Amino acid sequence: MSDIVAPTATMAGPLDVAGTLALVQEALPDAKPVSAGPTDYLEVAPDQLIEALQVLRDQGGCDLLSSITCTDYLSYQGRARAKDGPRFEVVYHLYSTAQGGDCVVLHVPVDDGEPLPTATPVYPGANLQEREVWDLYGLVFEGHPNLRRILLWDGFEGHPMRKDWHEAYYEEDQKPFRSRHPRADFARSEDKVPWGKNTRYPADWDPDDWQEPVTYVPVSQDPRHRNGTGDHLSTESVVVNLGPHHPSTHGVFRMVVRIEGETVIALEPDMGYLHRNHEKIGERNTWLMNMPFTDRLDYINSMSNNWGYALAVEKLMGLEVPERAEYLRVIMAELSRIVNHLWSIGFILNDLGALQTPALYAIEEREMILDLFESVSGARMMCNYLRFGGVHRDLPAGWAERARYVAHERLPRALDQLDDLLSGNEIVNTRGRGVGYLSAEQLISLSVTGPMIRAAGVPYDIRRCEPYGVYDRFDFDIPTLPHSDVYDRYYIRLLEARESVRIVQQALAGLPEGDILAGKGGYVFRPPEGEAYGRVEGPKGELGFYLVSDGKPNPYRYHIRAPSYINLNALAPMTVGYKVADAIVILGAIDIVLGEVDR
Repeated sequence: MSDIVAPTATMAGPLDVAGTLALVQEALPDAKPVSAGPTDYLEVAPDQLIEALQVLRDQGGCDLLSSITCTDYLSYQGRARAKDGPRFEVVYHLYSTAQGGDCVVLHVPVDDGEPLPTATPVYPGANLQEREVWDLYGLVFEGHPNLRRILLWDGFEGHPMRKDWHEAYYEEDQKPFRSRHPRADFARSEDKVPWGKNTRYPADWDPDDWQEPVTYVPVSQDPRHRNGTGDHLSTESVVVNLGPHHPSTHGVFRMVVRIEGETVIALEPDMGYLHRNHEKIGERNTWLMNMPFTDRLDYINSMSNNWGYALAVEKLMGLEVPERAEYLRVIMAELSRIVNHLWSIGFILNDLGALQTPALYAIEEREMILDLFESVSGARMMCNYLRFGGVHRDLPAGWAERARYVAHERLPRALDQLDDLLSGNEIVNTRGRGVGYLSAEQLISLSVTGPMIRAAGVPYDIRRCEPYGVYDRFDFDIPTLPHSDVYDRYYIRLLEARESVRIVQQALAGLPEGDILAGKGGYVFRPPEGEAYGRVEGPKGELGFYLVSDGKPNPYRYHIRAPSYINLNALAPMTVGYKVADAIVILGAIDIVLGEVDR
């Protein structure tokens, strides 16, 4: 048993959202308060955005820029918004990891072709999210360090989340067919990475100054490359592609890596190979049709995905969930967390070279939980179990007894066995301790959430800082670890799985009788006009759904804040300076699923 567990800290919160917005209004008198259904936000002009973000970070305590997205109001048919306003609104959701509580929301209206300043100097975690907005909407963020396609390929025509974009085979007015294949003049990804050809971090680069712009120098001019006479050696670094078809990239994902010898000197994540524009599909579907689509995001955790989406829709509709359904949601979500963490532990060890033995031990217990999922939902992975206002069906006979056996006997024994066999292992310790370090402040500024920041000593967990469901009724700890390395990222998941077992045991013991669904249910819903952001503490971090309703049977805007995607902000800073073999396990310890990364 490891002895490095830090005591669970308490939060100072909750954040005074009204007071925090008042700070921005005091600094920016032109900022306009707006109410949109259940959400209040502040509207600021593009040229005031950076000042507003600085006030929120430095005076308001909002250290986490959780989500950036965009809405195109070109075809909005509701009555709550003026028809002659700017076409686009860029939306920012911010939180305090020290205080917890609800989010601070900013809207920035922009016309087509109007640039915005990049938020990366204030919040480096804006990097991947602004690239996504540019890729899908075509909005330009001036000053962004690497504004180019990220989910779509170079040469793709147009920006598909715009309301006036159509697939090639849906051309209007018999316009000529336009190919979606890359143009002949598109550049290779290796030629477009921001660190250029044959360059590296400078010799005096300090990891503590990593947020500052880095000026790269040619390898041949680096003072670390001198011969005995003091002259520069003539050396070159090499670009290596890890993936997209590589057994250790956890799916179709590529790391473009520049190396000297076996040392990583620069890295650029390349994704999008699995992208199918989930959000465009979500705006075409009815509200309820999107529930099974959430299963296909992080397909290890369909129950958690269901809950995040249901929570956002329930905020829009003002639905109250019956008590029994809330308990069932907690049970399913915590069993999903155990499944995820068992899977993650197994494959972290696989990335360390342990082949399949630890993974198979973990998967055996996972199968017991999937049996429970199958008997209640009819599916083992794509469970599609939750509904707006509750759950789809009640427990079958004997389910609770089998779940108690799994929660009280199988899982505690299996977790103790994994701990005994792995935590003291010499290879796990040598390859894990001190590898992939980033400080807690750096991780938070990169918008990283979930086990990654709790392994850096930050007790930020949505189940505690903004309780949803009935989590406030259960006795459980938020474990933290101090070292923020690969080993702690492995071990924090073992500790969290134990806490999930505690929650499941309590929920099964206190499971009340009663209804499982509010109202009559139904296929067609028409939430009132407005917007809502619902989030849950998914096994990989904050899973959020931002929804805009115009009162119609399908969402006007449907956006997913995917933790697997946003946590990749930290991949390059964690990997530079380590070896190629370390890059594999650093990626594995982030714990990504490409269905959620690419959407």
